[in-house]
Amino acid sequence: MQSSIAAIAGSENDDRGSWPTKQSKILDWLMNDVREQRFIDNILVELCEKMRAIGIPVARSTMHFRTMHPQWLGARILWRTGMKEGDIATFSYGVENTPQFLASPINEIFNGATEVRQNLEVSDKDQFVYPLYKELYAERLTDYIAWPIYHTLGKRHIVTFASDAPGGFTDEHITFLKDLLPALTMVTEIRLKNIMARTLLRTYVGPHASEQILAGATTRGSGATVGAAILICDLRDFTTISDMWPRDDVIELLNGYFDAMVEPIEKHGGEILKFMGDGLLAIFPLSDPNACHNLLLSIREAQEAVTTLNEENRKQGREVLRYGVGVHVGDVMYGNIGSRTRLDFTVIGPAVNIASRLETLTKEVKRPVLLSKAFVEMAGCQRDMESLGAFPLKGLGEPVDVFAFTAKEKLLQDA
Repeated sequence: MQSSIAAIAGSENDDRGSWPTKQSKILDWLMNDVREQRFIDNILVELCEKMRAIGIPVARSTMHFRTMHPQWLGARILWRTGMKEGDIATFSYGVENTPQFLASPINEIFNGATEVRQNLEVSDKDQFVYPLYKELYAERLTDYIAWPIYHTLGKRHIVTFASDAPGGFTDEHITFLKDLLPALTMVTEIRLKNIMARTLLRTYVGPHASEQILAGATTRGSGATVGAAILICDLRDFTTISDMWPRDDVIELLNGYFDAMVEPIEKHGGEILKFMGDGLLAIFPLSDPNACHNLLLSIREAQEAVTTLNEENRKQGREVLRYGVGVHVGDVMYGNIGSRTRLDFTVIGPAVNIASRLETLTKEVKRPVLLSKAFVEMAGCQRDMESLGAFPLKGLGEPVDVFAFTAKEKLLQDA
């Protein structure tokens, strides 16, 4: 049997493969025992600690990932000897064009290099091509190596290791580290895709809806009835602005407006369910006893933010933005609605319709924020509101009592 195996070794029938070069417990751990660990940074820390324990002189390691995040181009995880947690830094779009990034081994890897290595013990420090090498030398590190981690469809991410041992990494150490790369590819790609899925869902449907979807709420019609304070907002005269201004200016105006409206809502526990052109729909679930109060605080802060935005718009010769807000409270159906293949996770019901009609009514009564009597009573803020009377609303049988902020539109902070 032994001779027959030897006979085919090296032939085209040899199916033994070339990885790993040498079996190890650490490799077994990476492939079989990290399935319960969700976070890449924790895996990197434990991996480095395990290597130190068996004599692989890794004193510093980093992982660099490009993400699909609306704010961040990518992230870096850093571990040094003695750290019990990885240090995570995020990088904005445009960092790839900065002098710091361009003068780095990371840029070299992203541009196609399959390996970057630097002996940090050289006597002539002028040999250091990148500023990073001088920093590593100052940390008493002796060797540095970086490799790409190839994810699906040619996506390149990076892992680096640095040694603190005299003489740096030996050939045996390098072989060991290279054997980790295929395992790190699998381990990181799975977790990075999980992070991206969560990020994309949070970005497009909001934090609560994204958790519901990730938990399996993907069946059409699935959902629940919840009590909520509802806010619907719409930008006034946006069609005219769109026709008058260049596309990029319009987009910048709209993004500035949404920043002003959305940040206070999310800050106070509201959830943006959807953007509807130049409008938005948000809810404050009544499971929070302060939901109505938080909605009022959101409106006040949003008004202040829009005022600040308009001051800047005036300075730049742009249009002053006006808006209408409708507020109501009641039960809504919260869940999946749509076709067989395209769903929207949103809220529907008569309470949503009333909030929408109140927002439309702001155009008629010339008040930017209108609130239903039901909301005002639940919020306990009658003394800060002005009754405008009862109004018939389209599609509703009975007129609805409508309130607006007092002339100064001052909200009582402890409502």
